Amino acid sequence: MLKKAAMLVSGNALGSALLLARNLIVARLVSPEDYGIAATFAIVMSVVEMLSQFGLSQMIVVDKDGDDPRFQSVMQGFQLARGVFASLVLLVIAHPTARFLGIEHVAWAYQVIAVVPLINGLQHFDIHRLKRHLNFRPFILSQSIPPLVALLAIWPLALLYGDYRIMLISLLVQAGAMALLSHLAAERRYQIGFDLALIRRATVFGWPLLINGALLFGVFYGERVIVGRELGMAALGVFSMAVTLTLTPTLVMANANQSAFLPHLSSARERPAAFQWLGVAAVEAGLAAGLVLLLGIVLLGGPVVHLLLGEKYAAILPLLVPVAVLQAVRMAKTGSTTVALSRERTGNAVAANLLRVSSLPVSWLVVHRTGDVMLLIWIAVGAEVLGYLLSLHLAARRTGLKLGPVVLPSLLAALTCAAALAVDGFEPTLPDLAGHLLRWPLLVVMVCGLAALASMKALRGYIFRQIRNRAA
Repeated sequence: MLKKAAMLVSGNALGSALLLARNLIVARLVSPEDYGIAATFAIVMSVVEMLSQFGLSQMIVVDKDGDDPRFQSVMQGFQLARGVFASLVLLVIAHPTARFLGIEHVAWAYQVIAVVPLINGLQHFDIHRLKRHLNFRPFILSQSIPPLVALLAIWPLALLYGDYRIMLISLLVQAGAMALLSHLAAERRYQIGFDLALIRRATVFGWPLLINGALLFGVFYGERVIVGRELGMAALGVFSMAVTLTLTPTLVMANANQSAFLPHLSSARERPAAFQWLGVAAVEAGLAAGLVLLLGIVLLGGPVVHLLLGEKYAAILPLLVPVAVLQAVRMAKTGSTTVALSRERTGNAVAANLLRVSSLPVSWLVVHRTGDVMLLIWIAVGAEVLGYLLSLHLAARRTGLKLGPVVLPSLLAALTCAAALAVDGFEPTLPDLAGHLLRWPLLVVMVCGLAALASMKALRGYIFRQIRNRAA
């Protein structure tokens, strides 16, 4: 089972890496303003998907009738219906959205993007149903091949266009490749059906996911909407790229941590001592992943971004470390969320995300009055810190996890974040690698980070045990 979990994580990681490469290439080819317009495509599609997200692909995996051909046909019919609905909504809001963001001249692009939810609605659900039988290969292929096709499409598109249309058509190609692959990998014939009782069941199942999807939209895109609306597309292009560069590894590591710890925690629920040790290790793993991301950005972020994107994205450099701190704190929450999930407590993530979303009105007011993106980042960091503390508290209360062992690692991780921000504030990131690495204050950040990692005794023991088990 661990091997299959590793395959899933690898497939997700490969797909995420390919999409990141696509974004970097597009950003290199177009201006920051055009990249900002391209970034709004993902925002708009996420709004529409959020309004119609019922977790049908998850339901066909977990429902007792998920293997029934009729059940699958109804879920595919419901998926197509929500795709049609999402496309119609996107067509209706295309012009108001473009007007809201101050880019009315690209309203036509949002109308073209309206085809994507319809294409997604035509996906064959066999790639999800087969996961019931531990056959993950079709799903893994669906996560990696369409991003590869979308990446390869960039080259001919770059010869035809030199602006945001490159991303627009790449998104259409990716959606089409995903739908086509789902049919090619299917074992059953594609059918759509209608059953009001089953649709009602799916709606009841999907309501919590719909609510959490709304919260996640605020978490992932809330600040970007604020920046695009108040500061324009060029500022959005820079800010969105800074977020993308740090968010992609965050999501990959979060999935890896959950895949690694959730099965062990679930099997140890009736053994308090083992559950306590694994729970502390899971929390420490979240902290460690966030620290690894932060230290990587502190050491190499500026020079790598300068190498990949060039001078036109130089405005990213002051944002990189603060945004990396934001993602590191967000990453830290995944440990306690996984602990709670192992006891079937799904509300922890919602509660923690709610704090972040509730900070958005304050962020909007601040940016509107000051035009300062850094203040927006500080507000988001504060909300994530409160979310981390709340998530720990809820995990302790709902699962019995004792938090004493995670206090020192948490404090040292916080010290590392503070040191990184202080060093970046006094000596901003340099684009030259040699000059950047020769700054002695970086040593302070590294020492704090290594001390935090060294204090994670449960995680260290977990890693050594996994190594011994594989060697045996």
